[in-house]
Amino acid sequence: MSDTQRSLYTCLSPALIDIYDLSNSVVVIIDVLRATSTIATALYNGASCVIPVASVPRCIEIGEEVGGITAGERDGKVADGLTYGNSPFEYPRAFIEDKILVLTTTNGTKLLHMALDRGAPEIITGSFPNLSAVCEYLLASGKDVLLGCSAWKDRVNLEDTLFAGAVINRIKDHFTIHCDASKMAESIYLEAGEDRFGFMERRGATHYHRLMKYGLEKDIRYCLSADGANVLPIFKGDRLVIA
Repeated sequence: MSDTQRSLYTCLSPALIDIYDLSNSVVVIIDVLRATSTIATALYNGASCVIPVASVPRCIEIGEEVGGITAGERDGKVADGLTYGNSPFEYPRAFIEDKILVLTTTNGTKLLHMALDRGAPEIITGSFPNLSAVCEYLLASGKDVLLGCSAWKDRVNLEDTLFAGAVINRIKDHFTIHCDASKMAESIYLEAGEDRFGFMERRGATHYHRLMKYGLEKDIRYCLSADGANVLPIFKGDRLVIA
């Protein structure tokens, strides 16, 4: 398939996923604050895999089956019944190396399972910490691309759209893009410039305020910085591993 025949679309919310044809697409699950940033970081720091699950009970159940670390959040805080949360700083190499991380989050794991149910042939996860790895993979894949923003409880959010725009800005010359959501995402990315934290603050982004309320400025800054954990998580079987 030549570059000009490949299409790229951006889905701004899981509520819109049903309108896209995923049959020949690499689907990029984007949950910048913080699931996909944490997934990339855990794998970069040596986790053997990350198993994304939709519910807390299932997270606990699988964690017991595989002897893994059960982790996740609901509404930005560690979920009841789990020991660890969704901060990338909870998973340094000294802690996570060679371990299985079983993770459930408010938005990102939900969208991943929705894409699976819709028959996506290939699923990867994307965030600013692995921006370059994502772009390189998409260019080499030979498939169409759907950038799937996890949003916040189906409501469009700024940070996932911002990341979609960053990807589009890097790879757009190799795709046909007839998609206003993609055009909007790139415009937002270009407006933000290099100071993405300042942009989120100036624009009063809702999840920025939510996490700042919990004292998580360090997390936000890390999750908006490029290539700090530049590996490519790809979904194989029931888990994410490094491609």
